[in-house]
Amino acid sequence: MVTREAMKEFVTSPFYDHWRSRVESTRGCAAPIRLAGVYQVAQAGTGLLLHDHSGQVMVPCGTRRASVCLPCSQRYAQDAYHLIRAGLSGDESKGVSGAVRHAPRLVLTLTAPSFGRVHSRAITQTGKVIPCACGEAHRGADTRLSTPIDPDTYDYVGAVLWHANVGTLWHRFTTTLRRRLAQAIGLPVKEFKDNATVSYSKVAEYQKRGMVHFHAVIRVDGPDGPGSSAPDEITMDLLTTVVTEAARETTVETKRPDGTDLALRFGDQIKPEPVIVDGTRNGHGRTEQALAGYIAKYATKSSGVTDSGVDRRIKSREHIDMLSISEHYRRMMLTAWDLGEREQYAHLNLHRWVHMLGFRGHFLTKSQKYSTTFKALRSARARYRFIELLDSLNVSEEETIVISEWDLTGVGHRSAAEREIAAAIAERMNSQSIQSRKELKPWPVTKSVPARRPGCSGSPPARFTTCSAPVICQAPSGGAGGSSPAPLSSRNFEASDWR
Repeated sequence: MVTREAMKEFVTSPFYDHWRSRVESTRGCAAPIRLAGVYQVAQAGTGLLLHDHSGQVMVPCGTRRASVCLPCSQRYAQDAYHLIRAGLSGDESKGVSGAVRHAPRLVLTLTAPSFGRVHSRAITQTGKVIPCACGEAHRGADTRLSTPIDPDTYDYVGAVLWHANVGTLWHRFTTTLRRRLAQAIGLPVKEFKDNATVSYSKVAEYQKRGMVHFHAVIRVDGPDGPGSSAPDEITMDLLTTVVTEAARETTVETKRPDGTDLALRFGDQIKPEPVIVDGTRNGHGRTEQALAGYIAKYATKSSGVTDSGVDRRIKSREHIDMLSISEHYRRMMLTAWDLGEREQYAHLNLHRWVHMLGFRGHFLTKSQKYSTTFKALRSARARYRFIELLDSLNVSEEETIVISEWDLTGVGHRSAAEREIAAAIAERMNSQSIQSRKELKPWPVTKSVPARRPGCSGSPPARFTTCSAPVICQAPSGGAGGSSPAPLSSRNFEASDWR
């Protein structure tokens, strides 16, 4: 809790405006990377210095988890949306041909198998609640929902080992899918890659019972990937049939702690659906835009074992006992920790993934030829800013030399006051973005300017993202148009309030 005196001391300090501008350049990142160094652009040949920025800067942390940093997770979700959408609709600017719209493709949902009966709530078409297997008709807010009816007979070991090996299970599924497709069209398995390519992107989502399930986009292209045509024999009907069969037969064999065999496979709920081209209404399935948004939404979620998610690694068995989580999740974590103590599971490195209930995979993955990459999207943004800087200097890239050297000085905000104001900045900028989308207006574009604009309340932010009214700047009280400062948040933290 930040005291009023501490807040007043911070916002009235001489460096507050500069600090705030740097935080706004990260859109209120909750744990920014603090760097110190220099960035210079000089003229090639003469060495004449054209642009110089030295000192301290803040870089967004870049996490995907909304429970850790909302602004960075939103950017991650936006990148995930464009990555998925490019593989569905095509995007020449991202190196994906529009021909992917005509390729055989579908969206597939794969669930985990049952490891024991859990409390459930189902409703008939007339609105009547169907009694659970325990004999009760649960209310919607019943905290027992999705927890085991009999925890002592629930297969916690099997559940954790399924999580730990589900990455291998998915890999074997894709291998089986290629083999079954080759057999279905009469090709030797070795020749399949010379005739077709199976591309995919998938996202992992936790169910309430604590088990992961996958939503995957699967597409079949020609041998050169997007832009090349798959064999005519591979139709949507054939792909749907083969995908379902491959998912049902894929198995990973492992051992329980007592040495007995354990066969790991996907659950019975295997649901393939067609993908509908945006703008058409024929048939059933999901549109490209809706599907990309659906997958991107889940890419930023955590395990969900608490309301805010357990997003840090567990350090000890005692640490698990102190967590505010349900007994079901606690037993899964304890099981993962105990299995990690055993030599036979050392290769799974389970201690590192206890907070994820043993799940060791990435939340969003894709095959190489599905579409673009996160790295390419980030590089495109950086290059856009670089070209924007060169345009402001009226020089070409060939005429310049760039010198960039940065050292790490710290991670995160340095005080409770900094953290609270950064959270308020993130809240305000997020609200403005939501309002802009509702009004169908484009996002405000940040342009570099040599000095502060009239009415700007702060100095130019660091690096190349300087003042960009109305998102960053606020007119002082009684300023242009007689407007008051825009509220930072519901608590209205503004330096002018304290001066």
